[in-house]
Amino acid sequence: MSPASRSTRSTAKRAASAEQEPEQRVGLHSLKPAPGSRRPRKRVGRGEGSGTGKTSGRGQKGAGSRSGAKSRARFEGGQMPIHMRMRKLRGPNMKKSMPFEMFRTHTQPVNVSDLESRFDAGTEVTVELMQSKGLATRKGVPVKVLAKGDLSKALTVHAHAFSAAARERIEAAGGACNTLEG
Repeated sequence: MSPASRSTRSTAKRAASAEQEPEQRVGLHSLKPAPGSRRPRKRVGRGEGSGTGKTSGRGQKGAGSRSGAKSRARFEGGQMPIHMRMRKLRGPNMKKSMPFEMFRTHTQPVNVSDLESRFDAGTEVTVELMQSKGLATRKGVPVKVLAKGDLSKALTVHAHAFSAAARERIEAAGGACNTLEG
């Protein structure tokens, strides 16, 4: 009997049984996985007719055919594994990683072009005003004004830090830079 005729007969049998059975209530007793979502486990080494006999799906010779072969998830074929390539975290937890700590930026940037587009001439720009206009939205993080873009308006800017070029551009437009503490 061919596999195609076997499958059509089994589907016909299932359809007939579905017509005969009355609708059952869904409950813990009647839960089943969706048809086709679960497969039976592969039984290796059970004769040549099974498709996984003799070498049990491991192919011919080589390291992969031997017992204890390196088939674990983190094995990278002898290449230096990722958990050894990653940097190590040292010291107390909140220091994150000591060798990199001194290069971490602890400010949020605001560019001169953003000040140009959001504020009118003569405005006194404070950190709170920047936050209300959608700039420097992280609370408690110092604000540093950077020099990307041009400024044509005279603004008085209050921020925690200014780059040298940003300070020049603000003062060249007739504004003033006031550095905040903390």
